[in-house]
Amino acid sequence: MTTPTTPPPAPSARGRRRAPSRMERAAGRAAALQRPRVLLALLLLLALTCVMLLDGYLRAEVGGDQRVRTGASASDVPDAVLDGGPILTFPGGQATTVSVPDKTIVLTFDDGPDPTWTPKVLDILEKYDVPGTFFLVGSMVARHPGIVRDMVEQGNEVGVHTFTHVDLSYQSQARVTREIEQTQLALAGAAGITTTLFRAPYSSQTDAIDNYSWPVYESLGEDGYTSVFIDTDSDDWKRPGVSKIVEWATPEDGEGASVLFHDAGGERSQTIDALPKYIEKMKAKGYTFTTVSGVMADQQPAGAGPTDEQDLQAAHHEATGATLYEGKALIAAVAVAEWTVPALSAGLVIVGVAVMGRFAMMLVLARRHHRQRNRRRFSWGPPVTGPVSVIVPAYNEKECIEATLRSLARSTHPVEIVVVDDGSTDGTADIAESLGLPGVRVVRQANAGKPAALNNGVRHARYDIVVMMDGDTVFEPDTVRHLVQPFADPSVGAVAGNAKVGNRRTLIGAWQHIEYVMGFNLDRRMYDLLRCMPTIPGAIGAFRREAVLQVGGMSDDTLAEDTDITIALHRAGWRVVYEEHARAWTEAPGSLGQLWSQRYRWSYGTMQALWKHRRSLTDKGPSGRFGRVGMPLVVLFQVVTPVFAPLIDVFTLYSMLFVDFRAALLAWLAVLGVQLVCAAYAFRLDREKYRYLLMMPLQQLAYRQMMYLVLIHSCVTALTGGRLRWQKLKRTGEVGTGAGAG
Repeated sequence: MTTPTTPPPAPSARGRRRAPSRMERAAGRAAALQRPRVLLALLLLLALTCVMLLDGYLRAEVGGDQRVRTGASASDVPDAVLDGGPILTFPGGQATTVSVPDKTIVLTFDDGPDPTWTPKVLDILEKYDVPGTFFLVGSMVARHPGIVRDMVEQGNEVGVHTFTHVDLSYQSQARVTREIEQTQLALAGAAGITTTLFRAPYSSQTDAIDNYSWPVYESLGEDGYTSVFIDTDSDDWKRPGVSKIVEWATPEDGEGASVLFHDAGGERSQTIDALPKYIEKMKAKGYTFTTVSGVMADQQPAGAGPTDEQDLQAAHHEATGATLYEGKALIAAVAVAEWTVPALSAGLVIVGVAVMGRFAMMLVLARRHHRQRNRRRFSWGPPVTGPVSVIVPAYNEKECIEATLRSLARSTHPVEIVVVDDGSTDGTADIAESLGLPGVRVVRQANAGKPAALNNGVRHARYDIVVMMDGDTVFEPDTVRHLVQPFADPSVGAVAGNAKVGNRRTLIGAWQHIEYVMGFNLDRRMYDLLRCMPTIPGAIGAFRREAVLQVGGMSDDTLAEDTDITIALHRAGWRVVYEEHARAWTEAPGSLGQLWSQRYRWSYGTMQALWKHRRSLTDKGPSGRFGRVGMPLVVLFQVVTPVFAPLIDVFTLYSMLFVDFRAALLAWLAVLGVQLVCAAYAFRLDREKYRYLLMMPLQQLAYRQMMYLVLIHSCVTALTGGRLRWQKLKRTGEVGTGAGAG
């Protein structure tokens, strides 16, 4: 391949600033209308990310801390507390403990609510008319609010067990406050209450308080919280057997006790079996059951003065005002996360399977296509040697039109060249005429858009085969000859050529080069064999004039007239094929803004075309075949999977940060490896240089994300009923008259 030459830059316009044209004003208005939709697309992606982070926080994947402190000194803790009862209060700022009276049991349950085990515990307590005090994890409350509501209505008591079950002795004051307040909000939203009871995760008896946890209890005591410890531990989490659980939970010599069980945090079937036996045993021994508040009401703290009325009232308080509404908002947000994340996870699996299936199908069918079309004995029929008409729609193409026309003039196949100037204001038509190239005709029309220009060109075409191209594209000398050979088969109505990126030396151009070779052209091989090619590229396509007229010509119903007419040809019974050897070099957008505009028009126009031809899903004959084969493939691979594909990256990043960095990285690298294999094979088929694949990891990290956002933007526009006119991209004329790029 030779390197294309670049024409000299056009002289700068001087003089007074001209007024914007009608099309420029329309494009400006359209762009202004799209900005809110772009913002909405970004907000949707941000909202999904926030939902995932919330779900991760609820499951202690985000901000989780598994550290548990042991063996620390207790030199700063008062002896009266270390040797005191299991209920710790701070009336008047003075640390005071309360013991459970003899023959009295306070049943406490930690780590709930759990949707499997907590309702069974509640059923047992209700059956035996025994109250319980449940120390609840805020994240679990937010996920299962109905259980908490039933718990409170049944007459049980609840306390705070932090929001994410962390050892508070390791946490900052801000984190401690957040853990408590978020749990209170969850309780307010779930049951309309707040509580003054608190139990720290990993706590046991008061003699286990150390110098690190003591300041936490002091701070919470100043805020009016009662910290609750235990006297006896059933150790049911060890699953030692029902008899051992009952034995270990039983206090000695008729003493009262705060007893610990668990209604969550693991498999609790032994707890469920042991609890009725324990209640029956203790009742037989003459024990009564009460709550923490019941103990506080019946007994004054040892060594204290008159009991403060506030200390004797029930632990529950009605949630009102902002606390209540913020709590309900939290419960609602968690409900959304609880529904959304599993749905997204399932969607992610489906998308992953679809993407991998697509790669596999592309590789298999692309190989078959290449082998079939490059056999020595393969032929479309008698060689097509008759002249064809090449239609070049042009609007303000002064930088590119000369290179385009000179490349066509070198064609080894006889052509007539019809340049349709669509109301250019930069002298495009004059440049085309001044070149004096043989076979070139210039047709001028008022600005009406690309579809109208193409239809005008078809009307002026003298020959039965018409080639359509863009005004910023150059053909190789043999391009037209290769492109028209499939018309030897009378069933072929249109041929898609091989569009190549000419300005690939820039980073953006190189990324698009990879995309064109791997995505567009590899896809077209697959669609060709399946006989459901969705799009003939505007840069290079050939049509039977008869077929174009049969389907009504190019339509301006959509922003993707090329996709629209391709589907229309399928529905009319014409075959559409791909000719890999017919290469065209086009100038890809040179900036991110222009790239966004182009891809937005492509993706939104494709959606419009699919919707326009939706009746093919129920049609019979060729139209129905495209509807049942082509339509689902295009929707799945060009709309659905790309829309959900950002979830792969979001989940991967989430997993790297909060779950398992190595496993997530290996998974991402594995997917990248599969894509590299597909890309390398595509480059081999197109005889491209492999060095561009070195940019593929960066393309996956940056360029692909932009393409996803463009598609989401298009979906938002489609759902909101927006409409854009065709917009002209700024060209530089970088793709010259040569036949290749370095």
